[in-house]
Amino acid sequence: MTPKKLIIIGSSGHAKVVLDIFEKMNQYEFIGFIDSYMQAGEKVLGFPVLGNEEILREHSPDSTMLFIAIGDNWTRQKVKERISKNNPLFSYANAIHPSAQIGMEVTLGQGTAIMAGAIVNPCCSIGSFCLINTRASLDHDSQMGDFSSLAPGVTTGGNVRIGAFTAVGIGANIMHGVTLGEHVVVGGHSFVNKNIGDQVVCYGTPAKIIRNREIGEKYL
Repeated sequence: MTPKKLIIIGSSGHAKVVLDIFEKMNQYEFIGFIDSYMQAGEKVLGFPVLGNEEILREHSPDSTMLFIAIGDNWTRQKVKERISKNNPLFSYANAIHPSAQIGMEVTLGQGTAIMAGAIVNPCCSIGSFCLINTRASLDHDSQMGDFSSLAPGVTTGGNVRIGAFTAVGIGANIMHGVTLGEHVVVGGHSFVNKNIGDQVVCYGTPAKIIRNREIGEKYL
């Protein structure tokens, strides 16, 4: 059977990592990137930039999958919203590195990346358009809301709840049973040992709430 084609939205360093995963998966025919900040025909890792999102009109949702390779959770959602408005029939591939360890009865939404060395233990639920970065670990019975992310080296205990759009910074640790609200940013190398509400920045060991944050506020 002819493999489906794949287009990656974005061409930054994050997109390079995602492309590498898809090349190792060997399930799709990658045809190029979409990036409105680059000229059509420019090359990234030897593959062409096709143009901006208007180029999607030339591709069939029946034969082509998409992946949004944008690291910022809120920006990724805005791009998905815009593409869905103009091209609602496209589906989104999952990028799962062959070295990632996925446990039994894990559920996974669409458009999610699980990168090299990541571990997702049994009975976890991961939403759509999430990022589980290099060597991050999500322990048993945990949940990640849509558009949430774990940076490289994050470790969680079991039964952790991570709200939609929440970003856990590099090397942070989340104690078992802790709930993080929506639109939270956890600073790198923090240790979170208690529940955190919505729309705050927290960091430290143990982590403390430092300030409130606006929805969509940049953190990368």
